[in-house]
Amino acid sequence: MADTGVQRTRRVFRRPPGSRRVPLSPPQVLAILALLAFAAILAFMTVGARGSWDFILPFRGTKIWAMVVVGYAIALSTVLFQTITANRILTPSIMGFDALYALIQTIIVFMFGGFAFATLDPQLRFVIEVAAMVFFSTLLFRWLFSGAPRSLHLLVLVGIVFGVFFRSLSGLMQRLINPNDFAILQDALFASFNTVDPTLLLVATLAVAGVSIAALRMLPTLDVLTLGREQAINLGVDHKRTVTAILMMVSILVSVSTALVGPVTFFGLLVANLAYLLIRSHKHALIVPAAALISVICLVGGQVVLERVFGYNSALSIIIEFVGGLVFLVILLRGNVR
Repeated sequence: MADTGVQRTRRVFRRPPGSRRVPLSPPQVLAILALLAFAAILAFMTVGARGSWDFILPFRGTKIWAMVVVGYAIALSTVLFQTITANRILTPSIMGFDALYALIQTIIVFMFGGFAFATLDPQLRFVIEVAAMVFFSTLLFRWLFSGAPRSLHLLVLVGIVFGVFFRSLSGLMQRLINPNDFAILQDALFASFNTVDPTLLLVATLAVAGVSIAALRMLPTLDVLTLGREQAINLGVDHKRTVTAILMMVSILVSVSTALVGPVTFFGLLVANLAYLLIRSHKHALIVPAAALISVICLVGGQVVLERVFGYNSALSIIIEFVGGLVFLVILLRGNVR
């Protein structure tokens, strides 16, 4: 039987065996992520809204503001940190940064008591925490990453050792304080977006914006750093100076976000690796906004589900730690560390 015109047309446009669909381009992926982030923000602002909008909009708007600033800061700091370390499983939090935050909180309660800690000016405490974390983290990270290249196993081992050391000191002091002070301290050791000081939020936003401007000017240099230390030096990059500047920016970003809402260990690892997976490019001009949008989707969308579906029966930071920890284990088992 002779083929009809329809059959010939189907045969012409039939997909060849083994062919694959054309993947989305990075701009298309960014557009989809932006729409999802906008949908998450809109849902958070409107779902379950009852009462006066004059109260609802400022109240929920402040929480949205905090989640966007913190999510962006964590995403940017993680991408910068992984660029200079050339490893996608290393983050400032995994390297002991959250343990340092817990140690600072514990020292304040141990030395001055829980009542003094609770009544301490939030702005003064914010400055103390940020200054201490920036100072110690800059010393630690500069020693680790500004010299000769070190193996992945050594980097992870050093991070674990420092984390265990900080947690051991924290645990020792927590056992020496009275139960009432310990209860006050425990509230400060979990990330929370419900009690963010608007003044501190404004200060954190300005600090993150300043670091972002500096990072924006370094985007071409960051692309070169992905080639490796030797190649970057051969292409004219002052590696030691550049790494020191990036470490300072990472320290400020993580210090500000951690002091503002508390530690979230695996969140940066989660959003950064999802950005690498979706964008499939080495260009930081694409990876950074993708990671920032994914962080907004995770934080805001997760908060909507937590509040409207589970009725505040859990904490968002606990869910993030669980999912991020699974991603960390999967990356380790698959060996995708570069």
